[in-house]
Amino acid sequence: MTRARAARRLATAAAYGGGGLGVLGGALYAVMRGQAAWARRTIGNASGQGPPVDGTYGAALPGEPLSVLLLGDSGAAGYGMQTAEDAPGGMLGVGLSHIADRPVRLTSLARVGAQSSALDAQIDQGLAAHARVAVIVVGANDVTHSVRPAEAVRRLDAAVRRLHSVGCEVVVGTCPDLGTVRPVPHPLRLLARQWSRRLAAAQTIAVVEAGGRSVSLGALLGPSFDAAPSELFGPDRFHPSAAGYASMVAALLPSVSAALGVWDDEDEPSGLLSDTVLPISFAAAAAVREPGTEVAGPEVAGHDLGPGGRWVRLRRRVGRPAPAPIAPR
Repeated sequence: MTRARAARRLATAAAYGGGGLGVLGGALYAVMRGQAAWARRTIGNASGQGPPVDGTYGAALPGEPLSVLLLGDSGAAGYGMQTAEDAPGGMLGVGLSHIADRPVRLTSLARVGAQSSALDAQIDQGLAAHARVAVIVVGANDVTHSVRPAEAVRRLDAAVRRLHSVGCEVVVGTCPDLGTVRPVPHPLRLLARQWSRRLAAAQTIAVVEAGGRSVSLGALLGPSFDAAPSELFGPDRFHPSAAGYASMVAALLPSVSAALGVWDDEDEPSGLLSDTVLPISFAAAAAVREPGTEVAGPEVAGHDLGPGGRWVRLRRRVGRPAPAPIAPR
């Protein structure tokens, strides 16, 4: 079965019911559950939260602050970091204020250990922020806790639709590639890679069809992490270091800026912007292989449907230089 077909089957199972185990296989699911428990004992349970990052970034800049909501798991919360400037929320606030040349008011409700099922409660708390854009990073804990993939995708789909219904743009960082986590043994490492990549592809389909944008975060725990684990992984060898979180934010920042209308792709130097239109299932599969790729819904000849169903835009942008850290007010 091709990755594109598997992603479409899993997304369909999420939309219309069913466990979606046929995509992964019942035997694979059983093995995954047993070895995932072993891996969690080896890595240890993350305790505590990331540093506080709520506040206004670039407060001295002119204009009304842009309101941004950060949701999801430890990858969004910045587990293991001690200061806001090293956490994803702080980096995101600084980067957005620099690009938009306006203050950014960031509200983070991301929690260590959160699964996709926690998104609804996080949105309940976050609606009061009246955010222009919500950034979601989720999926890794669904894999390590053996949540049925279709259920995880269904929860994410509902979250994106709920935010979109109140006029909030949504950018989702999809499940990272968990096949490079060193404490995870073989064959679990290979199974985790297969599971996390297929979940990421299905997340992409669900997010775009719900009206959001997805960004592949394979780089979060991908080949570059495998090549330099001491620099990009934190002490528990599972969560990223400050440099690892910076890699994640660099992938998300252009798409979040575009969702806010403050990123102009016309400014990109020639040859540094890849822009392709593909059927959604093929785009989802391609994004998993290419970290930092945005998938969003365009129009094809004036329509959002093309031959073979919905078509989407597959785009890779080159990030701008990171600004100097600015503490929140």
